[in-house]
Amino acid sequence: MESSIKRHKSVIVFFISLIFVTLFLNLSVSAQTVLAGTGKYNITKDIGENIHDSLYVKALVLKSNTVTMAIITLDVVSIEDYTLPKNFYQEIKRKLKEELHLDHFLINASHNHWDGFLIGKNFVAEDVGDRTIKAVEKALKNLEPVKFGGGSGFENRISMNRRIKLKDEKVYTIRHANPNMPDDEVVGLGKMDPEIGILRIDRLDGTSKAVLYNFACHPYSGVLDRGVTAEFPGFASETIESVLGNNSMAFFLQGAAGDITEILYKNVDDARDCEPFGRMLGFSVLKGFNKIKPSTNQKVFNAISKTMDLPLRKDISNRIKELERQERKLLSSLRSTSLNMKSFIPLYIKYTLSPKYPSYYSYRYLQEDSLGILGLKMHDKENKRNIEKYLKNMRAMDKLSQIEENIMFLKRRQNDLKKLNKETITVDIVGIRIGNFVVVTFPGEPFAEVGLNIKKNSPFENTFVAGYSNGYIHYAPTANSYKEWGYEVMNSILAPEWQAKYENEISGILEELK
Repeated sequence: MESSIKRHKSVIVFFISLIFVTLFLNLSVSAQTVLAGTGKYNITKDIGENIHDSLYVKALVLKSNTVTMAIITLDVVSIEDYTLPKNFYQEIKRKLKEELHLDHFLINASHNHWDGFLIGKNFVAEDVGDRTIKAVEKALKNLEPVKFGGGSGFENRISMNRRIKLKDEKVYTIRHANPNMPDDEVVGLGKMDPEIGILRIDRLDGTSKAVLYNFACHPYSGVLDRGVTAEFPGFASETIESVLGNNSMAFFLQGAAGDITEILYKNVDDARDCEPFGRMLGFSVLKGFNKIKPSTNQKVFNAISKTMDLPLRKDISNRIKELERQERKLLSSLRSTSLNMKSFIPLYIKYTLSPKYPSYYSYRYLQEDSLGILGLKMHDKENKRNIEKYLKNMRAMDKLSQIEENIMFLKRRQNDLKKLNKETITVDIVGIRIGNFVVVTFPGEPFAEVGLNIKKNSPFENTFVAGYSNGYIHYAPTANSYKEWGYEVMNSILAPEWQAKYENEISGILEELK
């Protein structure tokens, strides 16, 4: 009997101990300390030219007792090619893993066109790789306990979808390289995403340590003096940091901006200036920031890094042939006309201002009518015919210039595909969960619709997409957009099937992060 009681007591003690151990482990997870550190280096080349504001690399390091990760942002056009050294990403990737022993990392380009890319120059320091590593090392040296929380903001005043839908079911992309299509051919716009993803990171005393914000829009309008600039993300971050103080650092993560442009990008009536856009975005971030309640009781701090293969397109040769066919058709539509630009413009103005009496005042027409004379009427008829012929020629030339541009980009991507010489391309993707804030990456320029799809299908409320991250493989149009043509489709190496494959892979990563 006594032995039976002892056995029961032992069992009870064992289960009580097990319960206490389980509770302790759960408390350890929920209350585990997360450390954050920040670092920053100027990466602007000292060239003595017009530098409006500096370009920077910034590093945010987050560390728990099991995971160390870095989020790195650069004020450059892309992580590979253009203004960064050859193999920049692969070399930084190697050093982060082998020398700094990081488990995961996200390296994001703001897609800033004013790092020199837009004017065929390079204003990024040659040792940008060393400065990037130094920024991470600096962040590792000032790690401190933090609390954090995720949320969102809203900004719909500074951006729009740049793919303009036309009557012929094709699209025109708003670019300075191409003239706008006639207004009567336009029927609609593509989708956009005005949401701002925000991660608030505070010190334990309540002061701000860092703010990570994700927004989708091409930064390429520039500043009034056309100098080097970090563009609207630079002004937004400056605004945030000035308001928060306490050496808080703001990190801009470019989103799914493949088809999103700043508004007024082709405005010819006033000088383009991105600074007001950046200030508006900065204050919209702060508005969302103030609604977030950071906490140390965040049970999940994790990341998943993977590689995946995306299918490459095989239709470029046929696309080029189709564009060349359209080109021949447009060339054959050109007709001779007695007008040139000098004679066309004053005629066009006169016949637009006064369609009924363009050549003289109305009383002259009335006099000719009373005398049975057809002089002015026949003269107007001939001029109107010549004006219309000239307008048709100009419209054809507008379309021809767009076709030539499209052929050029298709041939560039065709050369890229020849060098790859395979059916798929292997890319790095990352999913990061920091409490209730989740971000996933893509190494190129995904359309806004891709980001919206991922958000819609995510099990997390605050899910965001960082394009232009961990590599660069150019544009990533939606599958449906390939039939609509447009600049982005011409400038892509991916097959339409990439979208479903990528979105499915991201769905799997999001499930793993739950």
